[in-house]
This record gives sequence, C-alpha cells and structure tokens, in this order.
Amino acid sequence: MAHKKPQRIDPLTVALPLGGVDSHAHLDGEEFDPDREAVLARARACGLSGVGNVFLSPEAFQERKALFADHPEVFFLLGIHPCDGEKCTPACLESIAAAFASEPRLRAVGEIGLDFHWDDCPRELQMAAFAAQLDMARALAKPVVLHCREAEAECLSILEARGFAGYPLLWHCFGGGPGLARRIIANGWHLSVPGPVTYPANSALREAVAIIPDDRLLLETDAPYLSPVPWRGTRNEPAYTVFTARAVAEARGVEPAGLWRTCGRNARRFFGLEAGAESSLS
Repeated sequence: MAHKKPQRIDPLTVALPLGGVDSHAHLDGEEFDPDREAVLARARACGLSGVGNVFLSPEAFQERKALFADHPEVFFLLGIHPCDGEKCTPACLESIAAAFASEPRLRAVGEIGLDFHWDDCPRELQMAAFAAQLDMARALAKPVVLHCREAEAECLSILEARGFAGYPLLWHCFGGGPGLARRIIANGWHLSVPGPVTYPANSALREAVAIIPDDRLLLETDAPYLSPVPWRGTRNEPAYTVFTARAVAEARGVEPAGLWRTCGRNARRFFGLEAGAESSLS
C-alpha cells in the first residue's frame, strides 16, 4: 500500500500574533545560505518577535554573526556542543569569554551538555567540557542552555552536584516524559519544547508538556532539524514554530495565541531581552 503524501500547510495561513520567540535555531548553517532573508521574513510574518541563533564555536560566531547585522530580532547563543568536546580548550574558552564581553547580543552559554547518542567525543571529554563551560557561564553571569541526549541521569547529577539548582538554565529540545519534567521543574529550570511534540507517537512528551508551569515553558525549532508535522522530514525553520505552539496549546487545553505570547514573554525574560522587542517588528 502506498503511503499517503503529507499535506503541507503554509505556516502563514496559521500565523499567530506578534510576540512569539523561537528560542533555539541554527540559521547560520549552510542550509540557509540560499534563502536566509526569506526565512527570517516568514518568521516575522508568522508572529515571531525573536529568534535565538546558536553558534557552535567562537570561529563560527566571528565568521557568521554578520549574517544577522540587519536583524535585531535575532539574539545569539554560543558554546561548544558536547560532540565537539575536544575543541573546548583553555584558548577556546578564552575566545568565548571575550566574545561575550564584546557582543551584547550574546545572551546565553549554549548549547552545552552531554550527548551519549553519538560516539563523536569520549564521554570523559564531554564531561570535562561541560563542567568547564558551566564554570564559565557562572563567571560571566550568563544563563545556560543545555543539550542532553541519552544522558539525562548524568546531566542531572553534574548540574545538581555543582550547585546549579535555581540557576537560570534552559533544557533545550526537551523530549522526555512527566517524570523528567518534574525533576527539571523541581530544580527551578526552564524547558523548551520542539517540533516532535506534534508527532503522533510522542504521547509521553505531550503529557509532560501539560504539567510544565506557565512561567517555565518556551518553544523552539532547533532548525534546520526536527520539523513539526505537517513539515516533518523537511528542513525546519522558525516559521514552523506556529505548528509546535498549536500542539502544545492543545496538550495544555489553552488557546494557541495566549500560549504563544506566554512562551515569548518567558523567552525574553530568560534571555534578558528588551521588554519592547515585539514593537520593533510591527
């Protein structure tokens, strides 16, 4: 039997009010070189007043930050991904700290953490890089954006042992169930929900989404990865956050527009963005 072709829906037809934030995207990647301006225009048209672009090395930051010179709605994150833990040398950390000292659009250290799904970097190196960047974030007084894949127990153990309960931390790309959500919430951290919340099989994630406090919930794409239904299997982009927002709102029994604004306010507060960010794009 032939599979039914998915019905693609233009995100502009389900746009939400201005005020949303995509808290995590990789728009500096080559996947967006052909149409980055169009992607950012669609994001604005769909109601996004902010997009967090994640740079995965100080070199990438220096080489690619100019792509967003004309886009004040884009704020920056910078850190060494756990799969690149061997690159987290003292010189690299100095470069990252210097970038934060000179660039006010850098709002958080991330994405940092542990990834035991891939074998790109030994676990010991990942843990050392994670610890070093946690220390740097604390010294810089910057929030942390966590990458955790198949390493939940280890991430929790390190963070709790190092006294990060209550520290401004965002669990990026949260994909767990209610139990993990409760542990994260108990530590005073935030959770960012990606496109897979729309996948039919992810009922545990939708159960978790339903119990996250209103003031701890953010939305993200992780573009170009993890496109939501109805664009699953294609390149993700910030405009598709509207589909994620609608799925999250349904799981929580609320209206999408209100949830959209709430998550946007949470993102602006977490990243220390200007309160008037919405008006800058109207």
